Amino acid sequence: MRIVFLNPQGNFDRTDAFWTEHPDFGGQLVYVKEIAISLAHLGHRVDIITRQFDDEILNLFHNQFDVYDGVNGIRIIRIPCGANDFLKKEDLWEHLHEWVDNIITFYDKENKSIDFITTHYGDGGISGAMLSKKIKVPFSFTGHSLGAQKMDKLGMNESNMISLINQFEFGKRILAERTAIRYASRIFVSTKQEKDEQYAHRAYEDVASYKKDERFVIAPPGANLEVFSYDKPNKNEIDFHQKLELYLTRDIDSNRQNLPYIVSASRLDHKKNHIGLLKAYAKSSELQSIANIAISLRGVENAYLDYSNLKKDEKSIMDELMNIIIEHKLIGKVAFLNITSQAYLASSYRYFAKRKSVFTLTALYEPFGLAPIEAMAAGLPVAVTKYGGPSEVLKDNKSIYGILLDVKDTDKMIQGYIQTFENYDFYRKQGLKRVLETYNWLSTAKVYENSIKTVIKDPLETDITIPTFFMSPKSNLNQSKIIKTYYLEKEE
Repeated sequence: MRIVFLNPQGNFDRTDAFWTEHPDFGGQLVYVKEIAISLAHLGHRVDIITRQFDDEILNLFHNQFDVYDGVNGIRIIRIPCGANDFLKKEDLWEHLHEWVDNIITFYDKENKSIDFITTHYGDGGISGAMLSKKIKVPFSFTGHSLGAQKMDKLGMNESNMISLINQFEFGKRILAERTAIRYASRIFVSTKQEKDEQYAHRAYEDVASYKKDERFVIAPPGANLEVFSYDKPNKNEIDFHQKLELYLTRDIDSNRQNLPYIVSASRLDHKKNHIGLLKAYAKSSELQSIANIAISLRGVENAYLDYSNLKKDEKSIMDELMNIIIEHKLIGKVAFLNITSQAYLASSYRYFAKRKSVFTLTALYEPFGLAPIEAMAAGLPVAVTKYGGPSEVLKDNKSIYGILLDVKDTDKMIQGYIQTFENYDFYRKQGLKRVLETYNWLSTAKVYENSIKTVIKDPLETDITIPTFFMSPKSNLNQSKIIKTYYLEKEE
């Protein structure tokens, strides 16, 4: 089969450049890349289709084609639309109809046909609905994160609605997601909780209920066991471990060098709750006596000297982290590490595993939680947020595989970290067991493959209706009305 992945805002290249450095280069790129590669390994022809542009800073996306070295059967195809330079995801909506038409032209010129379309995020979803309508090929939708949940976190209401719409284009996003959800032949989710809670949100419940049991498929992501392995060092392992030791020697007091670490490796974002981690650590003298903190801060070589290159929101988070460190006398106990690639991240996990350290993810809500799975695969036990997908990853009706933290309760966070260190070998073994048995990308790809074959054999009959705005962006779109109709009024 020829399977395409539509990712207008997910910019792919062979080196995985800019991952975690930019909000449009997030976790969905890891997800798409790994499933696409695994489907190629299963013998399918796979095209990852993204947007072509020429940008001075994000400067690797001007060529139409790219590949992943050593992987046969997969292409990265960049299709232009809109301006020639980079456009953030909030500015893409009115150009997606052009992108879809250019995709059709591309395959017509190649004289190749598509068997199935997979779509990712809301902009990929509406693009897939438009492409499906035009070429009569079924599509699936993987939301990754949904706009209504973000609106919930930002406290959307009548008074702040206009400013949030201006910043995030929520009306367009909700309309796109609702269309993709309604007409997708399959909706892939990572956990049962995602299916039962996120898609049951009042903004989507009516469209998600259409043949729900038939269309929703649980396909948990996994770890790349060639990269995130506990026993397979990469070729630069020794050199990178020496670099890590320089960071730690620089930032950690000499009398604490032998202690293990609580390791945080998520991007600087308020929802990732780095501040909650440091507040818990600052509150507990016992926790400080048994462990240091190590925080990955991509692109910053020495945070204690300068982090002026960070974006505005990231700087505000760092300012607060530094205030906590100074106020609670944590200098010499907290290290900041510049980790610039997945290979180096995996290498750092192996290093910290040898130091009997613990991985943490303290997000206020995490839709799935791929990072803990990668850490477990590399040999680190985990203590992560209980809010969202990790609650299914780390617990089933047979056993527990890590510690689930109540990140809204500082005392319970402290207890969770201490419990992890006290039962270190148990949680390390349980984490490895969970990944090897359940969470690997080949298993995920096989779920996709089986679902796609079922759809192609007996596709759902749907006459797709695309909202006028996406087909003709110059048409009037009242985003406030959309938010009121599908979000605010339903809440009442």
